[in-house]
Amino acid sequence: MNIVLLGAPGAGKGTQAQRLVADFGLAHISTGDLLRAAVKAQSPLGVEAKKYMDAGQLVPDQLVIDLVKERLGADDAQKGFILDGFPRNTAQAVTLDSELSQMGLSLDAALLVSVKPEVIIERLSSRRTCRSCGYTAPAGTDTCPNCGGEMYQRDDDKPETIKNRLDVYENQTSPLIEYYKGHGILKEVDGDRDVTAVYADVKKLLSL
Repeated sequence: MNIVLLGAPGAGKGTQAQRLVADFGLAHISTGDLLRAAVKAQSPLGVEAKKYMDAGQLVPDQLVIDLVKERLGADDAQKGFILDGFPRNTAQAVTLDSELSQMGLSLDAALLVSVKPEVIIERLSSRRTCRSCGYTAPAGTDTCPNCGGEMYQRDDDKPETIKNRLDVYENQTSPLIEYYKGHGILKEVDGDRDVTAVYADVKKLLSL
């Protein structure tokens, strides 16, 4: 099962991805994590990406695609994968389809976790993230339940920043919904509910 995850920041994509990974052994491929890991490892792609990141520029599509392709070759991705954070626009989606095709792969579903903007602002502004492992939990959690690290509020989880992130998402990423709808693989789930109820629907939609 090869899936692209869609949804605004804070829609709960990561939570659903974690459950799918735990239950079905899919590889969770977050392009943000890939970029950070490549930069830290100082791999050739990481060194190249760092130049753009240090200059405050977007990392070029082809570089991200190359990182994704490298990751798809890993053993744990052979059972299937969940792409999170990529593609971000239709140009990237077209390139991804072409590259997957060359690898003898294709997408089975584009899963859209749909949540109202006002719910997302409330949800993200009350979210805390672990400095050590990236685990997220509600406000009031001072110590990470996962690794014991310090929990903090990310700058991009502050209300004024969230509004901007949602505007960017709407402009850049929402056309992807039409793209995958046109390909007949879009599956939409209402993410504005209890996590377990959402996950039950996700499994139904994906026939898992």
